[in-house]
Amino acid sequence: MIRPEAKRALWRWREVLFGLTITCLGYLWVISYFGLLRWLGIILILVGGALLFIGFQRGRFRSDQDGPGVLQVVEGQIAYFGPSEGGLVAISDLSRISLVMHNRERCWQLDQAGLATIYIPVTAKGTDHLFDAFATLPGLKIENMVQKLTQDSSKTILIWERNDISSSKIYLH
Repeated sequence: MIRPEAKRALWRWREVLFGLTITCLGYLWVISYFGLLRWLGIILILVGGALLFIGFQRGRFRSDQDGPGVLQVVEGQIAYFGPSEGGLVAISDLSRISLVMHNRERCWQLDQAGLATIYIPVTAKGTDHLFDAFATLPGLKIENMVQKLTQDSSKTILIWERNDISSSKIYLH
């Protein structure tokens, strides 16, 4: 039987472990065989390296804590169900994403034009689905987001803001 802490750590870094396994298999094929398997080994090393890079970003994004509430991402909508608050937001309607302190907890602040702001604790169950949802946003730098998430700060940190004409601030005077 695996200890719960070890199981959570392995699950958090699962893509990194899979990428490492693929890379090691490719390296073994490159040094041990000739011809077709050697070329397949080179391809496996490249694929494993990409999986390592992506897995490392995802692992840093994930939280291994059990925070309040549950988050789901279904058909382009983010739904958060918390003990005291919650809400829905369409990914295409997002205007700003920030990291803030809300109710003495670090939260994602999801703003949408004309609707209520949604606060999602960073430690809520299912927040790893936000990685894929945020990756679809135009102009969002994944590495920048992961870096800011790993910083301990009580200040508001802007992660992404929409820069299109419909949400620009135009003043007449």
